[in-house]
Amino acid sequence: MKPLLITIDGPAGAGKTTVSKALAGELGYVYIDTGALYRGVAHEMLVRQVDKDDEKGLAALLADLDLRFERRAVDLRLFSAGMDITDRIRTPAITMLASAASAKPAVRNSLLELQRRLGSEKSAVFEGRDMGTVVFPEADVKFFLTADLHVRARRRYEELAGTCVGSISDVEMDMQKRDANDSGRDIAPLKPARDAVLIDSTGKSVKDVVDEMLAVISDAAGL
Repeated sequence: MKPLLITIDGPAGAGKTTVSKALAGELGYVYIDTGALYRGVAHEMLVRQVDKDDEKGLAALLADLDLRFERRAVDLRLFSAGMDITDRIRTPAITMLASAASAKPAVRNSLLELQRRLGSEKSAVFEGRDMGTVVFPEADVKFFLTADLHVRARRRYEELAGTCVGSISDVEMDMQKRDANDSGRDIAPLKPARDAVLIDSTGKSVKDVVDEMLAVISDAAGL
């Protein structure tokens, strides 16, 4: 099969990360979590105490930004200025700030080149929110993965078990707010690409979703 560039977009809690990793594993492809890059920016904003509305401060931060992925065993780790921040970027505060930062043109432009460079050799599965619409509009296969809001909130709540996330209702409210922020922003809003294959993961196992994607990929590759 010829090398393909595959994108998987969708809202939080739809199962993108688990499915993307599993799909990449089945294909022998590289998995890239582009949301981690925005979380990396948010992490640096918190560390350097740069407000999301401080345009000058944000521009200075981006000019000095040093984010990169490194493969460690089976994991792809995110480093900022040589420091592994992978385990620091999954907090609710980082999540909400990353959503706000992703609406900033300067942030999106800064990360666009990096993402496209990572995808230049294909044989990769890119997970995000605007992979198929903005970053890789010419991707070979595009998916938009979604699920019922209550299901997505429960998944995220279970994923964050043991951290200070409040109740499942709090998680659902935060998720609903983030959905609105991501879908309503002027720049690169969260939406399916015109040629994306829509998959609802509600009530489906990871294997079910991956098998469905593999069937689409086989058709696209002419197998």
